[in-house]
Formats: sequence, structure tokens, C-alpha cells
Amino acid sequence: MEIEPQKNRLFGLIGKSIAYSFSKKYFSEKFEKEGYTNCRFENFDLTTIAQFPKLIRENPSISGLNVTIPYKEKIIPYLDKLSKKATKIGAVNCIKITKSGKLKGYNTDYYGFKKALKPLLQAHHQKALILGTGGASKAVAFALDELGILYSFVSRSKKENALDYKFINSTTFDNYQIIINCTPLGTFPNIDECPPIPYDFFTKDHIAFDLIYNPEETTFLKKAKAKGSTIKNGYEMLLLQAEKGWKTWNNL
Repeated sequence: MEIEPQKNRLFGLIGKSIAYSFSKKYFSEKFEKEGYTNCRFENFDLTTIAQFPKLIRENPSISGLNVTIPYKEKIIPYLDKLSKKATKIGAVNCIKITKSGKLKGYNTDYYGFKKALKPLLQAHHQKALILGTGGASKAVAFALDELGILYSFVSRSKKENALDYKFINSTTFDNYQIIINCTPLGTFPNIDECPPIPYDFFTKDHIAFDLIYNPEETTFLKKAKAKGSTIKNGYEMLLLQAEKGWKTWNNL
């Protein structure tokens, strides 16, 4: 299906402190390479999600938006409708503006994560620890459900159905063979940070997956790699969710 030619199609990313983001560079290069001369992509750095309605009012040419930290859950009340999967996940990272001007929320994070993780899986990878409980972690959990992998969340604060970091030990690592960092700890420029887990218990049988892509190898991944674990950052996930978002915006 071909994309309908339209004038002045604006796409963008909403988030907080997002100058570092990959999205603007990725889509700007895509538009140039693929000849979408009527499309442009901008970062919309919002200090509060309450600024979102004004952004929509002042930019009538917006056709689609990506959503990043810390608004993947906070954006939901501002939308007219959610896809079935976004409803189940409880987080949105992709918004489509329909021809009638309605805002519909989707989640493409789960798709990107699932496709990026799947090639790494072996028979013994049965359970996963999800570090963090934000919007990204919800998408990861949904993908794990679809892959038939059991999981537990880990949180810094007391939360129902979440483990406390201080209780993670060697037995935990025996029981959970996939460790996924869904926190921002280790993101540039704070590259020395990492989730507070006992890295000595990583082994060659573990997968360490970090949703962060800048830097390419976070401290979390370096420490797991030193113990022989399979590691992967969030770059492929990002590419996959971005392309899924483009298809969503254009009904492809």
C-alpha cells in the first residue's frame, strides 16, 4: 500500500530532556533517503504532560508522535482511544492522529522488544527479572507473556507483586535466566550508573538485555559480559518499534 501524499506532515517525539534521542535523527534520515519531502520530525520537550494539549492545538500538521520517558503512562488520559494491546499493556509509546483529528494510542515497544529478544532465547531461558516498573517495563512484560516466559518485576520502592533489589541473591539468579534493565540507570551522560544487583552471579547461561542504547554498552551490560553472559542493548528494539510506528501512522 502506498502512502497518501499529504502536505506538511509533521511527526515528533514527546518526552522530557530528550535532546539525546535517536528518533529525530533516524526519521529525518529516513525521510531524506526515501524521498518523503513533505515530512519532518521534531523533538517536543515537555516539562509537564499538561503541556500536551497546547502542543496539539499549535501544530495542526502533526500526523504521529512517539512517546518516551516519563510520559508513556501519563499520556493516556489525553488520548481519545487506545489500541487493544496498548489497553492491555497500560502504556503508550506511539500516537496516531486520525483524519478526523482523534488521538489514538498504540504500543510498539512490546513488538520491538519481542523481536529483538527472540533470537537469543534457548530452552533454559524460562524466567525473567524485569528491573523497573515504568511504562517500558509493562511493554516488556506483555512481550514476555506472548513468548511464554514467566517474569517478576524488581522495584526500588515497595510495590505489590515486585521484588526488592536488596533481596536479589545467587538463588534469584539461579531461578531467573534473563535480566532486563528497564530503568534509565546508565544512560548517557551518567554512564557509570547501573541497577543495584549482585553482578557476580551472572553466568554464561544468562541473558542481560538493556533497553538503553546510549552508550552502546552500559555498565550493566559490561558487568554481565565479564561473567560470560549474552548481552544486548536496546538499539535493535528501537529500530523495530520505530518502523512499526511508521507503519501505524501510515496504515501500512
